[in-house]
Amino acid sequence: MSHSPAKGTWNKCPFCHVHVNQLEWGFYKQCPHCHHYLRLTAQQRINQVVDKNSFKQLELNMTTLNQLKVPEYDDKLAKAKDKSGLTEAMVIGTAQIKSQRVMLGVMDTNFMMGTLNTTVGEIIKQLYFEAAKHKLPVVLFIASGGARMQEGIYSLLQMNTILNAKRNFDQSKQVSINVLTDPTMGGVSASFAFEGDFVIAEKYTQIGFAGRRVIETISTEKLPIEFQDADHLKQHGLLDDVIERSEMADYIGRILKLHQEESSC
Repeated sequence: MSHSPAKGTWNKCPFCHVHVNQLEWGFYKQCPHCHHYLRLTAQQRINQVVDKNSFKQLELNMTTLNQLKVPEYDDKLAKAKDKSGLTEAMVIGTAQIKSQRVMLGVMDTNFMMGTLNTTVGEIIKQLYFEAAKHKLPVVLFIASGGARMQEGIYSLLQMNTILNAKRNFDQSKQVSINVLTDPTMGGVSASFAFEGDFVIAEKYTQIGFAGRRVIETISTEKLPIEFQDADHLKQHGLLDDVIERSEMADYIGRILKLHQEESSC
């Protein structure tokens, strides 16, 4: 799937398959025909949501290691770094959203589908630690294919340790907002994705554990078209709200402002 087509070129929408010119995608990377969104890089997400020039990345001295000596994993890490310009699938830092200060975390599917591994787990735990230390709310944009299989049990352990860090953060009495974006799957959806004080999703987001094809193959049944769709989950009480990308910054800003006003009373 192409996320950042070159200027002046055409690329096919991954949903309606109509060819769309670069200029038609617009700032929010939305197909003018079916209105689905392209997946964003971490930097694109930051540009869309935070106040201009307010994001200050927290630089962490962390390196992903091939602890299980999985063949070709080192090569895949190198390619992911080259493709995304990141050292891992997660960026964190301080920012302002509608003039409200936050600790911000953004996962990036351009780095091995945003999969959860030991380093990403440590980065998320650092996000909660810094937020508690500085008494800041947390806004976490989640985009992940699940646990990273190349790190096996080390990856799966992050599910519990992140929840523990979140529990410690909760003692600071600051609000946490989880924004589920496409896709939010596997061990990520089964652990910390739904543990925010507010759990909202970007419209057209796929959310679930196993993918549609896997379930249909195992069950031999055809799943409904709305299966794992954000709007469907909201209708069944699993999400607080589903938000259009263009309205995301304003929506989060309102939550943060209301929480600040309540805390000051």
